[in-house]
Amino acid sequence: MKQIVCLLVPFFSFFGALSQLQPIGSWREHLPYHQAIAVTAANDQVFAASPFGIFSVDLDDNSLHRFSKITGLSETGVDYISVDSSSGKLIIAYTNSNLDVLKNDLVKNIPALKESTLNGDKSVYSIYCLNGKAYLCTGFGIVNVDLGKYEIKETYVIGLAGQQVRINGLSSDKNFFYAATEEGLKTAPLNSANLADYRNWQTESGTNGLSAGGLKSVVILTDDHPIVLKNDSLFMKQGASWSFLYTSNLSIRSITKSGNQLLLAESNPTTGRVVVLNADGSISRVVQQSTFIKTPFQVISHSSDLWIADSTTGLIKFSGNAFTPYAPNSPQSTALGEMQINQGKLLASSGEVSANWVGQNNRNGLYQLVNNSWENVNSSNLPALDSFPDLFALAANTRNQSVWMGSFGGGLIQMQEDKSITIFKQNSPLQSPAGSPGIYNVSGLALDAADNLWVSNYGGSQSIHVRKPDGNWRSFTIPFTLTENAVAQIVIDGFDQKWIVSPKGNGLLCFNHGNSIDNPADDKWRFFRSGKGNGNLPDNNVLAIAKDKNGFIWIGTSNGIGIIPCMQEVVSNPACEAVIPVVQNGNFNGFLFNGEQVQSIAVDGADRKWIGTKHGVWLISSDGEETIFHFTEQESPLLSDDVRKIAIDGTTGEVFFSTAKGICSFRSTATEGSSENQHVLVYPNPVPPGYTGQVAIKGLVENAIIKITELDGRLVYQTRALGGQAIWNGKDYKGRRVASGIYLVLITDSNRKENLATKIVFLK
Repeated sequence: MKQIVCLLVPFFSFFGALSQLQPIGSWREHLPYHQAIAVTAANDQVFAASPFGIFSVDLDDNSLHRFSKITGLSETGVDYISVDSSSGKLIIAYTNSNLDVLKNDLVKNIPALKESTLNGDKSVYSIYCLNGKAYLCTGFGIVNVDLGKYEIKETYVIGLAGQQVRINGLSSDKNFFYAATEEGLKTAPLNSANLADYRNWQTESGTNGLSAGGLKSVVILTDDHPIVLKNDSLFMKQGASWSFLYTSNLSIRSITKSGNQLLLAESNPTTGRVVVLNADGSISRVVQQSTFIKTPFQVISHSSDLWIADSTTGLIKFSGNAFTPYAPNSPQSTALGEMQINQGKLLASSGEVSANWVGQNNRNGLYQLVNNSWENVNSSNLPALDSFPDLFALAANTRNQSVWMGSFGGGLIQMQEDKSITIFKQNSPLQSPAGSPGIYNVSGLALDAADNLWVSNYGGSQSIHVRKPDGNWRSFTIPFTLTENAVAQIVIDGFDQKWIVSPKGNGLLCFNHGNSIDNPADDKWRFFRSGKGNGNLPDNNVLAIAKDKNGFIWIGTSNGIGIIPCMQEVVSNPACEAVIPVVQNGNFNGFLFNGEQVQSIAVDGADRKWIGTKHGVWLISSDGEETIFHFTEQESPLLSDDVRKIAIDGTTGEVFFSTAKGICSFRSTATEGSSENQHVLVYPNPVPPGYTGQVAIKGLVENAIIKITELDGRLVYQTRALGGQAIWNGKDYKGRRVASGIYLVLITDSNRKENLATKIVFLK
């Protein structure tokens, strides 16, 4: 396989010491590290892999260090890790078959396997390191990686008759390689001149007492004594014959060697344990503790301690008789439900509903990011949530800090700031779908200006409800035929009208309840679908809606974006339909996001729109005619092109993206404007020598004019705020870097009154 160019990438840390005033244009990751699937060690560091990223424990001070795509790794989505003891290099295999090698906080990427046109399963199931080589056990064969040259040296396709065969494990003694394959155990001389020739690999399974059939793993406890894992039993070779060594009533997920003992990670759906096994098959020790060991994937011995990678509880150190958990502060898992910002607190729901609107029985609960620290609220610390799968919809009450959560299957929950909860399902107007008694699907929530809670009850015959602040309810029957009575996201416009997404290809609803919620006589409805005269949506499959600062409703569909600008007459004038913007694209005109599946829309402080799609995220101008940013997985730190939800912190300008591979965030240029210029803040200030990033000025009135001048009043630069924040690249109007010294910041507000707001210091 041909080696592709490798890039040397230095690591740098964004998370941890970062305050809210992180630099403009910087990224953070919020990946889940609570599910450990692999563990390995090198000298004074223990590395653990989650399905999303990697972290290490420094044994000198117990500090944790995160490694992710945002801090220099090539991908998100880890399959396996291993350390080459001869070089101290960490080999990282990703789910897409890409490969990174990490040493001293520097990363070398080896993309040749990922980019290979080879047909077959290129997934990496384990890695065996020997003498500066990493042998990748893949679904088609063995890949020999030269860690000194950072290139793939050879591939060994060793199935019967030279066919591809999945390799589950590899090991060696002083004479032979041993490969655990789906065809059984295969051996080849260590000094073979041509390991790529399948005829140099002999199949041992089916002879000398080792039955035929696939093997899960192989280790060498002592020379000439290989041990293989077949189903959930171990067999050892002594001399020329194989004999039974050990079996378990649990599933053995992995075996590793520690001196003259074996370490087994065992589990079933209800329990897990670590077994330390002697060379004769007798049990030396069983480590079992239901709080810390639930689903162990791998265990190693390092510095006299056991280190356990558990897919439920994370990385666990067992020292003496004590358990110590390790995990960077992070969400419990991915967040594929709604995201909201409530007074600086990010709320993210974990519940996942499939594209066909079927619950996935996700019970990871709610994640909250407060002051750069994540709190996970689920059944482990709030047992009542165990009966609420797929927490999906969210509505935060800014007055009392309570949070309303909708479960797709379990009903409605109100959680107070002290974590006390109130549950609504049988004891409320919520209804079950026909034929599914006891199921209560809450798929959309919104609070209006009077603190009325509006609820989408997917599948109910009356599928829209409102709960008033006094606790009384009203229910509404939608006067249109909808597939599955499907209702979801709710957005409330400036005329107190409720815009309701109807998934399953139904379209979009607008509900105006008139002067009184309690008077059904003045209720009015409007149904928007594709086609002129029907509402003119780009497509009937509506996926997202948002209200911009003009009060317009932006509609994301499976085929682009439509905009409804006529809010005051939407239910009274049939001519009020969606406008599908036409934008210039090169030499051609086209509809806005035509052909794109628009999954999320969010509006920032400058009325610009962040658009999440299956192909990354865009920031477009307020009118949709200009693309300001386009972030993709390949060309930016964005974790995944599949962007599900977007939430914006209007105070800091940080934009959070919930993706199929986890949450990340980007410090953008716009904030919400203030009512007056107060608490104006410049950062960084002073500007350090050599700084080439953006200087931000925040706390401004909306769209204020900013002038940067020298002390004598000479104009250096002028700009307009994006919402409540202006940015400056530190250059004058001719593009020259300003000299060290003190500069004045003058602000002109909407009344054309100019005031001195603050000063900026540039250091030599």
